[in-house]
Amino acid sequence: MIRKRGYNYYEVFQRMVSHSCEASEMLRSIIDNYKVDTLSRRIVDMHKIEHSADLEKHAMMKNLLKEFLPPIEREDIIQLADQIDNVTDSIEEIALRLYMYNIKTIRDEAFEFVKIIKSSTDTMKQMMDEFPNFRKSSSIHKYIVEINDKEEEGDRLYTAAMRRLYIESDDPVEIVVWTQVFQCLEDCCDACEDVADIVESIIMKNI
Repeated sequence: MIRKRGYNYYEVFQRMVSHSCEASEMLRSIIDNYKVDTLSRRIVDMHKIEHSADLEKHAMMKNLLKEFLPPIEREDIIQLADQIDNVTDSIEEIALRLYMYNIKTIRDEAFEFVKIIKSSTDTMKQMMDEFPNFRKSSSIHKYIVEINDKEEEGDRLYTAAMRRLYIESDDPVEIVVWTQVFQCLEDCCDACEDVADIVESIIMKNI
């Protein structure tokens, strides 16, 4: 008798990260082709991606409640799912800040930030594609290191961006607004690194 194929947590992690990649690509498109009059429409599209990611996570948690023997510890599954979801949420948050603050023009560093974020989510996807075979993978550690390096690049960019903002701008509103936006951009880089750190921790506990 052929055994029914069980719930594949690894595939769901991969789909969740694909939502993060889709969101980061949309954010890059928003920033690179910035138009205030179309931003509200792009926000709606971004939220659809975020909602789809939430549905994936909720379905996983529902299955986990009745799972007898998950492939890795339940706490690790929950933590990793939460953190991948946080990446997508943090990308949406950046777009929402641009809309809420009615930002008219994009500062130079934001273009560089979205490149880092897009590259980080793409590497996350490569990492998660390797995750089902993490015990034998020869490349998953390379992806973890790459994501950590991108987070450090984001830290350096954040420091430079904040310094230039406070040196060059004498508009208190601009300073407050872009302080918040730059923080959101840097937080998103941190969120990607947190995913890599959780994956690394899972690997260390299961080898």
